[in-house]
Amino acid sequence: PPAHGRCGVPRSLDFALGCTWPQVSTMFRQFILVALAAVASQAFTVRNAMHMKTVNVGVIGAGRIGLVHLEALSSCPNVNTVIISNPTVSKAEAAAKQYNVPNFSGSDVDVIENPDVDAVWICSPSSFHADQIKRCAAAGKHIFCEKPIATDLAETIEAINLCNKAGVKLFTALQRRFDPNFRRVKSAIEAGEVGEHHMVKLCSRDPSPPPFEYVKGGGGIFADMAVHDLDMSRFLMGCEPVEILATGSCQIDKKIMELEGSEAYDTATCVIKYENGKTAIIDVCRQAPYGYDQRAEVLGTEGMIQTDNMYPNTARIFTKDFTGNADMPFDFFMSRYKEAYVQETLSFCDSLVTDAPVQCTGEDGLMALIMSIAADRSAAENRWVKFSEIPETVFCTDPTSCEIGEIDEASAAEEGAAEEGAKPESWLKRASNFISG
Repeated sequence: PPAHGRCGVPRSLDFALGCTWPQVSTMFRQFILVALAAVASQAFTVRNAMHMKTVNVGVIGAGRIGLVHLEALSSCPNVNTVIISNPTVSKAEAAAKQYNVPNFSGSDVDVIENPDVDAVWICSPSSFHADQIKRCAAAGKHIFCEKPIATDLAETIEAINLCNKAGVKLFTALQRRFDPNFRRVKSAIEAGEVGEHHMVKLCSRDPSPPPFEYVKGGGGIFADMAVHDLDMSRFLMGCEPVEILATGSCQIDKKIMELEGSEAYDTATCVIKYENGKTAIIDVCRQAPYGYDQRAEVLGTEGMIQTDNMYPNTARIFTKDFTGNADMPFDFFMSRYKEAYVQETLSFCDSLVTDAPVQCTGEDGLMALIMSIAADRSAAENRWVKFSEIPETVFCTDPTSCEIGEIDEASAAEEGAAEEGAKPESWLKRASNFISG
């Protein structure tokens, strides 16, 4: 039979209205159609929810970052946190109680080898990341990992390749990419709101220097601090960097001057040349007494967009002696980037539930590490460093067995001469060659 009755509406509605549809008022007609659409939409949503899988998650680390992600996970639809571990088991127990996690442990093995766990959030100290990623991949678990993936280039490549080989997702938590302010700048660039962008400026200044014990062994100001800004410059530019000039000094905490390399710097500046002559300028400092100073500015052919710092509130004071914000900017990174941490967690949860690609990949983490290593070398050697130089230090016998080695200077010079005039993305291709997809 025809799908529609004499009233020109679905036969089921024709019957329900007794075929008096033409006499029904326009308002009532609209009401009926809206109601039917709402019912159909609700039914579609219910059917989708029934077919959408539920993902069970385990968390390694019950420190402050682990707790941030536990809170974010609690708001993720179709995601259940089933276990958390921490070497100090009392912290794991307290976190489990606070966020209604049914199981806790003092060992990461109990998370990684738990048969009910589909994905693991790695929120442990950096030195444990590579090993935990490799074990998660071997166990077939998807992975969310706080930066860095590993503390050196070879282990980073091995970890990424093991994830690719196992067919598991690897999300690198470079949270600034998910900050609403920086996301708005990115969307303005993509929409052409400032024309063709060609210059990016970023600053990153902490409220106060970290303890000496934190700086010692932390990898230096470029790997520990500026890596976020180096990655952000690449994220905003939307193309690949070519070379970098970096410099550093100790201006704040003279105690760190006894440390090696860029660990002795608390102040640094980077200039990065991108494809097509685009430029990014970054300054970082471990002390800004007025609070977190985290701003971005992008100049284009038709305008400019910039972000301001984040404040606890929007209140301003106006007196004869002062006009300005009533309070100082946030002075703790967990407060400043609270929403970014939530959004990155939601992003990875969505990719797990819908089986969509992750928005911040292992390769993004690799490129951020390469950029920080190049910055470190530039400051140490007081010269422009091409990013193509960094992958040349890695030697792999197979995708999961890599090591750092010394470059033969004569061979490097000969290859550099041969590459003169080569496309700027050649370094990226060389780095990507280590990655098995």
